[in-house]
Amino acid sequence: MKSAEQHPPDFRVGLGYDAHRLVRGRKLILGGVEIPSEMGLEGHSDADVLLHAIGDALLGAASLGDIGTHFPNSDPRFRGISSVVLLSHVLSLLTECGYRPINVDATVVLERPMIGSHTASMRHIIAGTLGIPEEAVSVKATTNEGLGAVGGGEGAVAHAIALIRSSAAPFLPQD
Repeated sequence: MKSAEQHPPDFRVGLGYDAHRLVRGRKLILGGVEIPSEMGLEGHSDADVLLHAIGDALLGAASLGDIGTHFPNSDPRFRGISSVVLLSHVLSLLTECGYRPINVDATVVLERPMIGSHTASMRHIIAGTLGIPEEAVSVKATTNEGLGAVGGGEGAVAHAIALIRSSAAPFLPQD
């Protein structure tokens, strides 16, 4: 019997978090979707907190660090880049290490604008980028009920959890 050190566990879970300040003069991009808004998120890339949190969750599950390690804000190649492109690269990193995503659950915390009507489009983009069914992607939207900086409309945060599976794991009947 092989030890855990000789072969990766079949399933792994990762947790991701990201936060960005809201500023004027930027587009608001969440889950790869442009949301009509007077303010957008400040950042080196398109500042998509949702995709950044999902990317960190996936990288964390595979023990591959975080998005800041792979896409540093000091690198001009990533200035203004779509976070959909970054998430696609995260998928490539997972695949190279023998993992594939199974599901993602994420929450965006933002006072305004309300984004609930956009979550289906976000799920579609995330699922397509990761090559998983839309039913395996959950995107929820909530506010911070006026509490703290996010509640005061100064920014947005996102939390994500992801389940990945070793590509070498035996397939289950539902695969």
